[in-house]
Amino acid sequence: MESSLDSRFASEISKKYVGNPDIVRLMLVALLSQGHILLEGNPGLGKTTLAKAFAETIGGDFKRIQMTPDVLPADILGTHVYDQRSGTFELRKGPIFANLVLVDELNRATPKAQAALLEAMQERQVTLEGETMKLGQPFMVIATQMQYGTAGTYPLSEVQSDRFALSVHVGYPSVEDELKVITGIDAIEAGRCEVVLSPAQVLDEQVRAREVFVAEAVKRYTIALGEYLRNSDRLSTAPGSRGVITLHKGARALASLEGRDHVIPDDVKFLAPYVFQHRVFLKPEALAEDITPAQLISEMLEKVPVPKLAETARA
Repeated sequence: MESSLDSRFASEISKKYVGNPDIVRLMLVALLSQGHILLEGNPGLGKTTLAKAFAETIGGDFKRIQMTPDVLPADILGTHVYDQRSGTFELRKGPIFANLVLVDELNRATPKAQAALLEAMQERQVTLEGETMKLGQPFMVIATQMQYGTAGTYPLSEVQSDRFALSVHVGYPSVEDELKVITGIDAIEAGRCEVVLSPAQVLDEQVRAREVFVAEAVKRYTIALGEYLRNSDRLSTAPGSRGVITLHKGARALASLEGRDHVIPDDVKFLAPYVFQHRVFLKPEALAEDITPAQLISEMLEKVPVPKLAETARA
């Protein structure tokens, strides 16, 4: 894979979105590691625009689900509809049957509607009335959500949060970025991103990412990060094995994006906050002390010994 793949995506997406370039890289990491990504932040910061721009760079089917409190599981997955002409029930597939699905304002949906996504996100299949149907490949969910506590929102359960490989906070733009937006707003609103990878090419890049070498020292380092959080007495819930596996797979994808055939510790360190921050749930007493997940993760990265580079290369 060309080492400039992420820059090609960033160049196309910049036609529609101006902001932190790391977000585009993280979306690519999620895509190549067969994961899903959660974009969090206040309304009006371009989360939906960013997701739609990313979808345009990927060939294939794109669907959007606008979550509201009255959305039902059938609105997401589909349902069987009676056809009077044939006298039979026919399946009307929901928007989940696409290569890339944008779930907008996920936490405005009820827990029942949120739960409808679980099987699709984890197993890439949907079961309706006893019939199991595989989803297309590649398949990725990009979800946006507003800040917790915003009127009309429901918090994501720990199970639902764990289904996202990465979570990214989309903050306010810098003055210079906002100046670029308002100066070029007409071109931004009228522009369209070109396709960078077709679905078949995405699958090829996913295979390439899986072939990236990970030394045992790096694997043990990845596990040690998860163990550090599990041993913390300030957490009610710490990342499970899925979180550690996600970090391992994401590090391979990041190394592949950068044109390397092996993972280095910096790949793991860069991704760890985005993998763990939505899988960390503090005890009430820790919250009372104003401790944050970010503080614990920063402490983790400082205290867990990092393997030497000589231990990480392919033999």
